[in-house]
Amino acid sequence: MRRRYQQGSLTKVDGNWIAQWWEVGHRRKRTLGRVSTVKKAQAQAALDAILAPINSRASAPSPSTTWGEFVKQTYLPFYSRKWKLSTKMTNEDRFRVHLMPLYEQRALGSFSRDELQDMLDAKAQAGLSYSVVAHLRWDLRQVFRMAVQEGHLLRNPAELLFIPRDAKRPEHTVMTLREVQLCFAALEQRERLIVKLAVLAGLRPGEIFGLKWGHLSETHAHIRQRVYRGKIDSPKTNHSLRKAALAAGVLGDLREWRSISRDTSEDAWVFPSETGKTPLSRDNLWRRHIGPRLRAAGLGWVDFHVMRRTHATLMNEIHDDPKLVADQLGHTLDVSQNVYTRASVARRKKAVDALESALPVM
Repeated sequence: MRRRYQQGSLTKVDGNWIAQWWEVGHRRKRTLGRVSTVKKAQAQAALDAILAPINSRASAPSPSTTWGEFVKQTYLPFYSRKWKLSTKMTNEDRFRVHLMPLYEQRALGSFSRDELQDMLDAKAQAGLSYSVVAHLRWDLRQVFRMAVQEGHLLRNPAELLFIPRDAKRPEHTVMTLREVQLCFAALEQRERLIVKLAVLAGLRPGEIFGLKWGHLSETHAHIRQRVYRGKIDSPKTNHSLRKAALAAGVLGDLREWRSISRDTSEDAWVFPSETGKTPLSRDNLWRRHIGPRLRAAGLGWVDFHVMRRTHATLMNEIHDDPKLVADQLGHTLDVSQNVYTRASVARRKKAVDALESALPVM
């Protein structure tokens, strides 16, 4: 594999200019002088002088460099530094399942645009969802963009890829008020409370199972963490760190649940596993308790995504302040409106009637 062209880094540490770079597989650093006496331009020039002979020895891209080597040794180590745990696990799974089996041993410079587009077309025709195909397109573009930036390629064969028209788009369904009532009635106390937190408070499942008693107040749940694949993680985005308002009935249900819980200390899980040391498993709870009861009630199509969309949609029907709904969900306004909210036909009918009535009579 080729040695990489590098620019190094220049930082201030304790009043000194510190240069850092890679050489022969090791991280190197050198003090270039005091910030008070050496200008940044002078320090940068000194760093450039250090790197010049190293970069001059960097060879041209090796024909033996494979796509898999580049992804494992360069792309994933770099980008995973900015990914949250959940994003890292999802992205690495996608590479492992969909891309590595196809391309791991291929030479990095052997790809064509049409070949990559054919692969996306085939994935869509095989029934992969629009979202997965879109993420694969994004993966390929990012990998090859980095390969160009690193000097392996002159052009990016994935730059113009598009999502196939026949990629399966999910049907974003929501529950009606009557279906919400049926959903609640079908469940036992614990499961009903969990579903209420999803439907009435708009919490994500990971946020629900990540709740501790110390996170709850008389008006809201302070969302500070979530559970993802059994691991404690920070909330999905900065907007997700929030105080999610809780309805009076939900607060009453929480008080009742707390009265029969084994451990109600501040650091105890609201929904603990049998041992009490870890949070309840979402997948196990759904498979054993929630899913079967919803199917028996004719609501087998409902899942946590449907519950969250239902919250966004019904809140949008009741309130005229979309920012309020977005803040409750922990979203930016555009995501709340464009992804989660579904205006009902009745509301749209009212809107077009209003438009028609605003026209002057001829």
